[in-house]
Amino acid sequence: MAKDLTLLLIIALPLIGFAINGLFGKKMPKTLVGGLATGVVFTAFLLATTLFNGLHGTQIVKLFNIIDFEQLRINASFQIDALSVWMTLIITGIGALIHLFSMGYMSHDEGFHKFFTYLNLFIFSMLLLVLGSNYFVLFFGWEGVGMCSYLLISFHYNDAQKGLANSLAGRKAFIMNRIGDVGLLLALFMILGQFNTLEFLQIGKAVQVNPALQGGAMIFITLCLFIAATGKSAQIPLFTWLPDAMAGPTPVSALIHAATMVTAGIYLTVRSNFLFELAPATKDIILYIGLATTLLAAFMAMRQNDIKKVLAYSTVSQLGLMFVALGFGAYTVALFHVTTHAFFKALLFLGSGSVIHGMHEEQDIRKMGGLAKLMPITHFTFFIGTMAISGIPFLSGFFSKDEIMAQALHHNPVVYGVLVLAVTMTAIYMFRLYFLTFHGQFRGGEALKSKVHESGLSMTLPLMVLAALSIFGGLLNLPGLFFKNVAHWFDHYLSHGTFGLSAVHNVHLDFNTAMGLMIFASAIAIGVLIWAYLNYVKKGATAKEDSALSTWENLSAQKLYVDELYHLVFVKPLLALSGFAAQVLDIQILRNGVYAIADSILNTANLTRKWQTGFLSSYLFWMVFGLITFVAYYILKLSVWH
Repeated sequence: MAKDLTLLLIIALPLIGFAINGLFGKKMPKTLVGGLATGVVFTAFLLATTLFNGLHGTQIVKLFNIIDFEQLRINASFQIDALSVWMTLIITGIGALIHLFSMGYMSHDEGFHKFFTYLNLFIFSMLLLVLGSNYFVLFFGWEGVGMCSYLLISFHYNDAQKGLANSLAGRKAFIMNRIGDVGLLLALFMILGQFNTLEFLQIGKAVQVNPALQGGAMIFITLCLFIAATGKSAQIPLFTWLPDAMAGPTPVSALIHAATMVTAGIYLTVRSNFLFELAPATKDIILYIGLATTLLAAFMAMRQNDIKKVLAYSTVSQLGLMFVALGFGAYTVALFHVTTHAFFKALLFLGSGSVIHGMHEEQDIRKMGGLAKLMPITHFTFFIGTMAISGIPFLSGFFSKDEIMAQALHHNPVVYGVLVLAVTMTAIYMFRLYFLTFHGQFRGGEALKSKVHESGLSMTLPLMVLAALSIFGGLLNLPGLFFKNVAHWFDHYLSHGTFGLSAVHNVHLDFNTAMGLMIFASAIAIGVLIWAYLNYVKKGATAKEDSALSTWENLSAQKLYVDELYHLVFVKPLLALSGFAAQVLDIQILRNGVYAIADSILNTANLTRKWQTGFLSSYLFWMVFGLITFVAYYILKLSVWH
């Protein structure tokens, strides 16, 4: 009973914050608005820790029946297990830090109360998504997250300079995610047809009883689920919305990229692992889509000059790594990287927000430099995040990336080779970003330099907490080479009480191979760090202007012209089709056709109206004429017959 109440409070608290700030926030002090929004999420995090500490197996908390018809029952119910509780900890923990950061970052924004209202609703929707015990509840959370992302990305829609761009970015995110949502809906209908239920546990048990369910139906279901995942988790071809989502305020970028929305596709795949294990063909597709995404996104990030755009493409690339792990069936490995990525990517985005705040909204790294002395806390924490994502030993990203690389080396050496290239590019563009931002001479002019300042405590405190997590987060799942008594803790935790994951065993390499892999990965990361230091600090290299870029550099700067290609292949034909429908079908055929029918009726009416003269003599004449005609007709008819 205590668990039931705790779970319901975790879900309800962000909803309460949303309701109070939404109804009364405009009249409340900003401190109270931000404190309430942050407090409810932080309290939800504390409650989630009690669930974590008291976790034993799987528990279903049922509220009421949504549909109860014959043998079909769909409940408003929630599932407490290792997977849902862990995701709840990430969402509420990282979410609370982002809320705290937002109190300082958004302090001068006119829409302060509205912003925190949306943030709380976002957290509530994400909690529905990960805590639901069936696909129906998950779908409600899924759509809620999509709606909130639109509201937050286009938050400054009325900005005099960037309002249109912000609106278009929000619309792009909304449309692309709706494409993915169609896949989720189709999957839900197929699952309901196959299993007559949407409950995770019941479907899992059905699969366990009848593993012969492999076939076209499972491939179709899992492909539809993966289409949904590509939308939320920004994989090829539905990835271009995520870099454009940088139009939103920086805390939104951190929330979407680190702890919530982009992890939804990963969660959906992991939660549905019992279905994907019946569709090896779909897993292969996931593997190669993830591989292509991580490589192409890393390449696109190489020559971006917007500090947030670099991090955005980095997120797409890191998500690709997670899908590679999912393609190998290494579900806990993917979730391990989800966790470490939440730490260092939230740190990097909030760090970039601190830089933008201190630089008075400047985002172009070509106008930065020398910020290490001007913003020491932001600089130190950003450096930690950069090292973590680049795979510097022994930070969090080093261990989670190494696990994915180990899976690749065991299953497919070619995939491993491509991943080596991708992670090398990650280190290159991240250290480029770091050195151009914080080292060298300040390139923004003396007037701006005099205004640059370190952020306040509400913004730097989350940075320090996330920096600590980025350093020590790898301890969650140490390889068997170190401290064997606590090795692979995360694997064991997720396998306990999470249906299906226990049946999938990750590959653990022998000592020599594992050690060689770690040394090789370390050498790459440290080598790139040294190269970047020599190039950007010792030689004083700066970001090239567009006119000086080589062919490959220009391809990276222009994002391989993917947006232009999509516009040419999809947008222009659809606009042409809609124009044809509007001008030809609507105006020429439908409207003009209706007008023609109306005109003919009117003309007929005008003609027949002339018969209505109002004179009795006229009516008598036509009656006599009609009678004579009728009689003549029958006389003629009888004469013909006889």
